[in-house]
Amino acid sequence: MNLEKVVFGFFIVLAATLNFGFFIGEIDNPTHHDVYELFAAIVVSLVATVLKLGDRTQIGAVHLSTSLVADLQLLAAAMVWGYAAHVSADGMTPEMMARIVSMSGGALFANVVSVVILIAETIMQRR
Repeated sequence: MNLEKVVFGFFIVLAATLNFGFFIGEIDNPTHHDVYELFAAIVVSLVATVLKLGDRTQIGAVHLSTSLVADLQLLAAAMVWGYAAHVSADGMTPEMMARIVSMSGGALFANVVSVVILIAETIMQRR
């Protein structure tokens, strides 16, 4: 068993599951979406991105691009959360929460694409 591939797969799947955990719930209800789970999703997604940097294959390039999309979406969601919580006079409204969750949904889709690519790559290597 290749430890490097285990760690790589672990972080890809962990990024997707943390993102899913944040995404699930009523889209406009702030009590269903934890800021610490969003933070954990961002950190793990950034780690997964760093792990994808060394691969020079075409599949590696697609892995990296999906990871960069997820990072961008999650960081944008965190910035909207920070704006809503600390700058906006209205605070965290259902509309702002819906924006945040929608952005994490985009990141979730990118993470799912990355997991599908990982599975396809694994199946191709078995043959």
